[in-house]
Amino acid sequence: MNIKALAPRSDFPLLAGDPALRYLDSAATTQKPQSVLDAIGGYYKRENANPHRGAYALSGAATEAYQGARDSIARFLGASDPDTLIFTRGTTESLNLLAAAWGRANVKKGDRIVVTRLEHHANFVPWQQLAVAVGAEFKICELTSAGEIDLANLNELVTPNTKVVAFGHVSNAIGTVNPVADIVAIAHRAGALALCDGAQGAPHITVGFDSLGVDAYAFSGHKMLGPMGIGGLIAKRDLLEDMPPYQMGGDMIALVGDNATTWNVLPHKFEAGTPNVEGAVGLAAGVAYLEALGMDRVYAHESALVQYATEQFASIEDVVVLGPPPERRGGVVSFTLRDVHPHDLSQLLDAEHIAVRAGHHCAQPLMRSLGVNATTRASFYVYNDSSDVDALVGAVARVRERFAVAL
Repeated sequence: MNIKALAPRSDFPLLAGDPALRYLDSAATTQKPQSVLDAIGGYYKRENANPHRGAYALSGAATEAYQGARDSIARFLGASDPDTLIFTRGTTESLNLLAAAWGRANVKKGDRIVVTRLEHHANFVPWQQLAVAVGAEFKICELTSAGEIDLANLNELVTPNTKVVAFGHVSNAIGTVNPVADIVAIAHRAGALALCDGAQGAPHITVGFDSLGVDAYAFSGHKMLGPMGIGGLIAKRDLLEDMPPYQMGGDMIALVGDNATTWNVLPHKFEAGTPNVEGAVGLAAGVAYLEALGMDRVYAHESALVQYATEQFASIEDVVVLGPPPERRGGVVSFTLRDVHPHDLSQLLDAEHIAVRAGHHCAQPLMRSLGVNATTRASFYVYNDSSDVDALVGAVARVRERFAVAL
């Protein structure tokens, strides 16, 4: 099969500079196109100043660059109110913001928090620790045998005392694409918030926040062609206006008195301190690149690669691919090879210039339920093609033969 890359390697300086590299770890971080690097460099060359605070033209230009990036990214994610997009360092900070600010103010002893067995630690531990701190119940929705959320179990767990249902759009560990509308309906019937970890959704699927139904959606820029250290939280306006700020400092205040302080309007209320303007500008360039490709084409391309990889792995004895069928999975193939630890396999693949992720993928509760300590994970993006799959599968087959002979 010949599946061509959706985007040319020549657009990505790191890939263009290392033709032998098969980069299959985009679920962790994506490579950056030249347009993103140019946008970051251009900002520093032409507009660098502290935004919002300076009554001079350069500061005004920085402010326009920052707000322009917010407008572009909000539009890309389907949020019609850009001021409800709060810039953070990424998904992890966004979810901690929700747990610390909204959670501490609203979840009390006897309330219930529900998460799923699929969650990344960033959408598991903050809610677990909030429950421990306030005396709330912490419940985990289990999975079907296919590695998908058991909606019947979720419906049982979400009771009238449930305040939060936290779930991922797409599993980072095994690629499960979750039924967002069904989960939101269950949460909202009980009056609970539906909070979505979109770290693996926003880079691969059209989000459409306004129509998605979730109350808040977290994402990371470095997983969608942007730089590290930038991401965000989109939430319904009333949720953001009602919750207290997460951090205190410059530009998030309206008035500081000797004994009391009032908060600035959105989004500034949650963006204390000097903002990451270069990150926002770089991410805006990244989403512009994705918009030019078309998110439907991005998802279709990854699905084709996942389907092809799954079929090819089926021919290798002792390889087990974990997770749902390819048609219900994002751009991730997570697998084990009998008698070979994933860390060892990753190093052996690296010797052949194939970069994959190995470990528990910050999803230890999920790994326990699957009966494994770790997996090897290949994750695809717009610059991958079927030759990357062929290289991966061929290398795994050779490792399998080496270990079979040794044993």
